[in-house]
Amino acid sequence: MKILAGIFFFLSCSARLLAQQQDSTAIIKDSLPAKAFTGIHPDELPSSGSRILPKNFILPAALITIGALGDGTHIFNGLNKTTKDEIVEDHPNFSTHIDNVMQYAPAAVVFGLQALGMKGRNSVPREALLYAMALGINGAFVSPLKHLTREERPDGSNHYSFPSGHTSTAFASAEFLRREYKDVSPWYGVGGYAVAAATGILRMYNNRHWLGDVVAGAGFGIASTNLSYLIFNQFHMGNKRNKEHKTIYCYPRVADGTYGLGMIKIF
Repeated sequence: MKILAGIFFFLSCSARLLAQQQDSTAIIKDSLPAKAFTGIHPDELPSSGSRILPKNFILPAALITIGALGDGTHIFNGLNKTTKDEIVEDHPNFSTHIDNVMQYAPAAVVFGLQALGMKGRNSVPREALLYAMALGINGAFVSPLKHLTREERPDGSNHYSFPSGHTSTAFASAEFLRREYKDVSPWYGVGGYAVAAATGILRMYNNRHWLGDVVAGAGFGIASTNLSYLIFNQFHMGNKRNKEHKTIYCYPRVADGTYGLGMIKIF
């Protein structure tokens, strides 16, 4: 059940986003002056400059599938329990809260580098929008799945273990850093992914997640950022605007138990 739910949820949501369909459950329309929202005029707004290809979703899909198998079948379920037992045996009293901060660290590096004058692929307002969209998509994936699968955490505290939200946020942040600065140096991406992997490991050492939760969370995080760039490009490719000469941005919205797409018109 968990395997089918995870795979079906990922594929169905991806198809809907790729097709640019609007969710009727929650659509917000805001009209804001261009400079108030982005700091620049719409004529100066190109696409994100970071092309998204189908192959960009192969690794995330594989990680999600492996993570779902780890949590939902006897094939990998033994590995989940074995990994947990070894960690608890070697570090029975381990506890840290640094993972709460680390999940956002790669994204903080992006804005820190911008503050130091090292330009990424996009301007700061555009980066802020892209990252906000990535977190929104990530939340739209992870939150419903936690309630749908009801996987018990290793420490038995609740049934919202699969997938790992901290890990998915960390990998969404790492992919964001990689995309913005991969042309400057590939080591930014390597560093971001190292921090994201460490976040996932700490979630297991804190006895809050199984190995499968972390692996699937990594997949959802990477996919969320890629979908964010894809949506941005599709709605704003090459300075395209609608017939009324307005620029339209759509973003995921998760609030009060509802999930949908918000819309912002800039003119």
